[in-house]
Amino acid sequence: MKRRGRARAPAAGTILNALATGTGAAFAIDRHTEATVTLSGEPLDSGSEDRPELDDSIRPAVTGMITGAPDADTRLIERCVELVVEELASTGAEIEYGRIETDSEVAMAAGLKSSSAAANAAVLATLDALDVPIADLGTMNGQEASEASDRRTPAGGTDETDGAERTEHELEPPVTRIEACRLGVRAAWEVGVTVTGAFDDASASMLGGVTVTENSSDRLLAHDTDFERDVLVWTPPEKAYSAAADVERCRQVAPVAEVVANRALAGEYERAMTTNGFAYCRALGYSAEPMMEALAEVRGVSLSGTGPSVVAVGDRDALEAVKQDWSVRKGQTWLTRTNTSGARVA
Repeated sequence: MKRRGRARAPAAGTILNALATGTGAAFAIDRHTEATVTLSGEPLDSGSEDRPELDDSIRPAVTGMITGAPDADTRLIERCVELVVEELASTGAEIEYGRIETDSEVAMAAGLKSSSAAANAAVLATLDALDVPIADLGTMNGQEASEASDRRTPAGGTDETDGAERTEHELEPPVTRIEACRLGVRAAWEVGVTVTGAFDDASASMLGGVTVTENSSDRLLAHDTDFERDVLVWTPPEKAYSAAADVERCRQVAPVAEVVANRALAGEYERAMTTNGFAYCRALGYSAEPMMEALAEVRGVSLSGTGPSVVAVGDRDALEAVKQDWSVRKGQTWLTRTNTSGARVA
């Protein structure tokens, strides 16, 4: 018997990069990654490429595919499916094989949290396939929601631990969206595609709006769904992988990052992201010229993640003016909106 599930999760932009101090902040944007998951007790296709050798230590054996990127690394989305099945499949469920396919409106390795969006979509789609109910703590503030989830799901990890040493979750239905988000973060640690855990990016994508987090403990410090803005994104042609960032150099901007964190917790998101952008452009070797062009029209602009994308927020007319400047640069420039609803089963 086959079980199928689908879900979609939004991308995100950066307010505070967590590389310097472990505290991060991000906001969801209205571009999505969609995941479709199929689970079965039997091989899903006759082709050998869809029948991985079944390792007795791993159930299910999962095959992943990313639309438009046949050679892309699929370990993260595959591990998300495996973890959800390992943690939440009902006793006696005969699930030996899985397949996940993702289709994204977001460029990979562009600083727009494509990995977090893919992980969130993969986790929710697998929960959907298993018919596991998802509880929504979105009506709580960040402190209440995190404490409610912490009582059920130990967060695991300290500044000194790596992904393999983080405390494993003990989940039972219904699963909150924060718990689902943490499963995706755990998968990212386990396959080695993150330096900070990226709970800031993942939580913004999962919950929508703005989140401020302590990534070393996967703790949600604040969640704000009132941040509604138009968003302009410039994505140059080059790619930048977060796991390859110069962490030691980024830690040198820790005093600035602490100021940014305070501004973000105070709700001063535009000022926070602009300060973050200048600091990390310098730390990561990017030109701040696109930010300078934007500041003629808007208050909020930043390098997103470890780049190379730059994001600006404001009203549509101001961003249209910035778009004229950014569009002469190589790459893609596009307008969207913030997203306040987050990831959802499709």
